[in-house]
Amino acid sequence: MRISGGEAKGRLIRIPAGGRVRPTTDRVRESLFNILPTVAETSFLDLFAGSGIVGMEALSRGAAHAVFVEKDLRVADALKARISGFGFTGRAEVMSVPVHKALEILRRNGKRFDIIFADPPYNEGLAVETLHFLGEGELIAPAGVLVMQHSARETTGELQAVSLLLTDKRQYGETVLSFFRKEASGGEDRQGSPSGY
Repeated sequence: MRISGGEAKGRLIRIPAGGRVRPTTDRVRESLFNILPTVAETSFLDLFAGSGIVGMEALSRGAAHAVFVEKDLRVADALKARISGFGFTGRAEVMSVPVHKALEILRRNGKRFDIIFADPPYNEGLAVETLHFLGEGELIAPAGVLVMQHSARETTGELQAVSLLLTDKRQYGETVLSFFRKEASGGEDRQGSPSGY
């Protein structure tokens, strides 16, 4: 896989042999960054980071800082080496803990992110579970967005009771990108533009 835009455009990212890494495809990744208004100067959280290709793409395109969460130590070590090799060390952090624990730590430390991207293993119930962990929206900056990559066979409809509003959904074969933002409070207009922004 190669970075498709920004300062590291064309740089190759190799996937460690073995393990359960399922990188976001070039088509889905390029669509994601075309849909997002901009990543320049944003804070980016990459959950279930795996190869780190999405967060690395964000850094390449100008994100100010990215946090990668990947519990597999071998995969996380490869990601740290890749970040260093690309010259992103001062703008990136890797947390080698399960996602729910990372979210607790980040929440406790008062962190906020302009863009949160999550790509849990497909069809294991982790998409809905992760959305529930993020459901109160404390980690999402006021104008921020949460993007969940999940299987077309998984539903996000169980999230009606939490404080996130589904604003857009795009399908690419078996893969779906669902976009969420915090629900508007009071009488604010809850309808976004066609892409949810």
